[in-house]
Amino acid sequence: MASLPKPSTSRNGADVTVLLGSQWGDEGKGKLSDILSAEMDVCARCAGGNNAGHTIVVNMPGPDDKPVRTKFDFHLLPSGLVNPKCVGFIGSGVVVHVPSFFAELDALEKKGLNCDGRLFVSDRAHLVFDFHQVVDGLKEIELGGSSIGTTKKGIGPAYSSKASRSGLRVHHLYDPEQFAAKFRKLVEGRIKRYGHFEYDTEGEIARYKAFAERLKPHIVDGVTFIHQAISDKRRILVEGANALMLDLDFGTYPFVTSSSTSIGGVCTGLGIPPQSIGEVIGVAKAYTTRVGGGPFPTEQLNDIGVHLQEVGAEYGVTTGRRRRCGWLDLVVLRYSCLVNGYTSLNLTKLDILDGLEELKIATSYRLHGKDLQSFPADLESLAEVEVVYETVPGWKEDITKATSFEQLPEKCKAYVLRIEQFLGVHIKWIGVGAGRESMIVR
Repeated sequence: MASLPKPSTSRNGADVTVLLGSQWGDEGKGKLSDILSAEMDVCARCAGGNNAGHTIVVNMPGPDDKPVRTKFDFHLLPSGLVNPKCVGFIGSGVVVHVPSFFAELDALEKKGLNCDGRLFVSDRAHLVFDFHQVVDGLKEIELGGSSIGTTKKGIGPAYSSKASRSGLRVHHLYDPEQFAAKFRKLVEGRIKRYGHFEYDTEGEIARYKAFAERLKPHIVDGVTFIHQAISDKRRILVEGANALMLDLDFGTYPFVTSSSTSIGGVCTGLGIPPQSIGEVIGVAKAYTTRVGGGPFPTEQLNDIGVHLQEVGAEYGVTTGRRRRCGWLDLVVLRYSCLVNGYTSLNLTKLDILDGLEELKIATSYRLHGKDLQSFPADLESLAEVEVVYETVPGWKEDITKATSFEQLPEKCKAYVLRIEQFLGVHIKWIGVGAGRESMIVR
């Protein structure tokens, strides 16, 4: 095996660009990831699993070489794969459900995307098994009315196995006896905890023996791989999954995912030092959505919420669940900027607001008559806050044909500039439609 490259110590000219969700997920990270990865050599995932959902719409060669509008749904695989010169990398901090890995890969290739020789997985990544998905459902039932609203993909139980030091990693697949013994013990432990559930342990061991052979060409030493890419001055895009408000430490706990979705998760999930990171781009929807349970201060359970839901097609890529919708919350975004230190922002789905007479922007919270200085940790307090809004006029014009900031209506430009002024972060990209061409760059 090749020796590790020399570590990078320079803080200048860093070639790692990071793209992170800045709200509760579903901000539309996939489109900018697609645009940026066209200029990248590597697109990497650092955390989460196949609970993520990125939709990308591109033109693919069709009959008689005529372009065909094709939609790709990415869950576990890096969405940069949609660009044929970009290599996909699944880092050590990701949890991998191998059957889903191959199902997604097969679906991409069936639509004409050739991924041969350009998709790699760290040998340190932990494995998600079907019994983790069973346990995920049992945990939700156990919680009853306090259900977190997970995707039931087994992500939380897999990270629990990891944290309890009983998990299995990709490299364990290549020691069959050790894998089988550890796997049996892991299943037995879950049955003791949750009671008996139907599961073919021996059949699963045999299935993973076959998976191991098919997976082998994709496996690399993750630390060597990413540092060699940095050493070779390859351009790297890190594609975050979920978003800051779902972070295990900084999100609306316990209504969060089970991994670090913040900038910190990039370092721990890929094994790279902070000085390797250059741009940190936050993706923010022009309004706010979330799925699952938990307080949502700007949620609109009225005609506005229905408008955002229906016009914005707010249904989950991974689960199909209807998303909860509300006004843009700058309290959330300011908190997100503090934690992640965005160097620029991508404001998405601005066109969904086209039909509204007026818009509201949340600028602060009050609790028991007092202004809060930050986003509260306590969810009971969050559920009781009074939201302070600014009301601004809508533009009531179709902006989907705009190709520059100057072409946007004045009231639309004012909305964007107010967000930028409040946060103190430049809004560089503005999404005004579904396709990769529907992105204004400032």
